Amino acid sequence: MADSPNSIASPLVHVKNVTKTYARGGSPVHALHDVSLSVPKGQFVGIAGPSGSGKSTLLHLLAALDAPSAGTLRVGDWTLGALDATEESQYRRTMVGLVFQQFHLIPTMTAHENVALPLVLAGVPPTPRSEQATRALEDVGLADRMNHRPSELSGGEQQRVATARALVGDPPLLLADEPTGNLDADTGAQIIALLARLHDTEERTVIVVTHHPAEIEAVSDQLFRLRDGRLVEAD
Repeated sequence: MADSPNSIASPLVHVKNVTKTYARGGSPVHALHDVSLSVPKGQFVGIAGPSGSGKSTLLHLLAALDAPSAGTLRVGDWTLGALDATEESQYRRTMVGLVFQQFHLIPTMTAHENVALPLVLAGVPPTPRSEQATRALEDVGLADRMNHRPSELSGGEQQRVATARALVGDPPLLLADEPTGNLDADTGAQIIALLARLHDTEERTVIVVTHHPAEIEAVSDQLFRLRDGRLVEAD
């Protein structure tokens, strides 16, 4: 596991006694049960566990895509779970970049247009929008693929485009949910290396959810393990 030069940095993420319960078939299902953890600003953190362990649920809570049933969850100055729809949208636009297992690229758009799309929605004018999208694609090593559509890109290249899109608005927190899940082992290792480099060079806080802790253990400052909705171990 990587040494943590930011171990004394102020926490960016606070999760305190968080529970998430769903009703399924008339019975409660506890996706998360009394989970507490803290992530200092600038750390690379892994959340590992098998399917059904609650790790993706936790990531969705951090992205304000869902709300906790109980407990407190804060990111920066934002208290999640009590935001209205407008506030949730503002939070996601300004605070978090999201990378998923599925690339979610628009097939009719070029890589550059896909990366620029969040800036279009944020009302950024055309010239700075184009410049920011270009820089983001350069940062992920796709300077020569900007005008290619998703069908003309490999899986690893598509995930790099998705990563560039997540970073284009310069969010302080990057959340990656199984970012290597649709990739072969070698390409997946390249994506983890990319996330680690972006963390190291930009001092960005990165949280990666994975089934395979070994793929991120060497680059993580902290590694949390979930099982059956409970935090069972923290390295």
